[in-house]
Amino acid sequence: MSIQLNRRKFLILGSATAGSVLLKSCASTSEGGGDAGGSASGGGGGDTIKVGILHSLSGTMAISETTVVEAEQLAIKEINAAGGVLGKQIEAIVEDGGSDWPTFNEKAIKLIDQDEVVTVFGCWTSASRKAVKDTFETKNHQLWYPVQYEGQECSKNIFYTGAAPNQQIEPAVDWLLENKGTEFFLVGSDYVFPRTANTIIKAQLEAKGGTTVGEDYLPLGNSEVTPIISKIKAALPNGGVIFNSLNGDSNVALFKQMQAAGMGPDLYPVMSVSIAEEEVRQIGPEFLKGHYASWNYFQSVETPENAKWVSDFKAEYGPERVTNDPMEAAYVMVYFWAMAVEKAGTTDIDAVREAAYGLTFDAPNGLYTLNPNHHLSKAVRIGEIREDGQFDIVSSSDGPVDPLPWNQYVEDTKGKACDWSDPEKGEQYDA
Repeated sequence: MSIQLNRRKFLILGSATAGSVLLKSCASTSEGGGDAGGSASGGGGGDTIKVGILHSLSGTMAISETTVVEAEQLAIKEINAAGGVLGKQIEAIVEDGGSDWPTFNEKAIKLIDQDEVVTVFGCWTSASRKAVKDTFETKNHQLWYPVQYEGQECSKNIFYTGAAPNQQIEPAVDWLLENKGTEFFLVGSDYVFPRTANTIIKAQLEAKGGTTVGEDYLPLGNSEVTPIISKIKAALPNGGVIFNSLNGDSNVALFKQMQAAGMGPDLYPVMSVSIAEEEVRQIGPEFLKGHYASWNYFQSVETPENAKWVSDFKAEYGPERVTNDPMEAAYVMVYFWAMAVEKAGTTDIDAVREAAYGLTFDAPNGLYTLNPNHHLSKAVRIGEIREDGQFDIVSSSDGPVDPLPWNQYVEDTKGKACDWSDPEKGEQYDA
């Protein structure tokens, strides 16, 4: 069964009476669940349904994750104003993972056991997601994860609303091979996403006639990029492609020092998969102009839904603010959860999971479909960074691209697929 909604239609379905907005920040305090909270196995007691928000509001990843929290809070505010979910207001309990993976798991346990939230919207890095994955699976709870990632995972207890590799990384490599060159230097933060992404890229380049001339990593938060720049110059003395999967504020040092070294996008075009409008705004577009990023969504996407969303976000948080892909995925996933709860008639984890399959949503980026592999079908876009910090979209897919969690370039997972709507298939089966 497929249910297609856009934001306006969803809000119309809510009560015409605007409810109060309940957004409670608990980054530095711990509070008990009390009678006001809902249960993950029921419709929620009292007048509110508690949900968790778990992102880094401090540390190296705060540059990216703070805005994701704002997008989630905006969606909750809108849904509450339309009457909430199941006739109840959503109460968001916000926790700070602090860019520290053990802390993410501690906060996840608190949200589930102490605050008794019915679902959690959270994480950015794959390291933080991996840190909490076992907790959500062991407790049969539910995490909604909004960021592009490396794939090679398909958990029954996680919905992934960012891009799978075939919806971001692989199209970026194809575009670069066709438009920018065949010699690649791979730069990334030293954790699971960049290393797995680069494993995929190397296999893809080998299959398509490209060459990996170098590969180097920085610890997350490290800004000592001079040795990497020296290695790039040595490996690509006449220029070449740099594929960048650095996360957080390491990107500030990379682009500023590349410019200082005279490594402009004419000879050294950089394709990034973790830099979007907010990071461009904070780093400074003067250091990034002419480089590229691969995402599903850009603020410059021209749809009525996007124009409305950008306007609403700026009205809420300030006219100078920008939207980006992880923010859009975070905003949309709150609506997908609310739609699934309404369809199921309960916040029960298993019922919501089943109700989510086949739901579609007219997102700011276009039509999204939630698949039984817990990923979204969505369009793929490549953008060139402009002087004003926005992106000129230089390539777009013809329509939504279906997600492939298990990579088809990596030998161990070639031919594998995921389908949680069929108990005999589940996490991984031979397609």
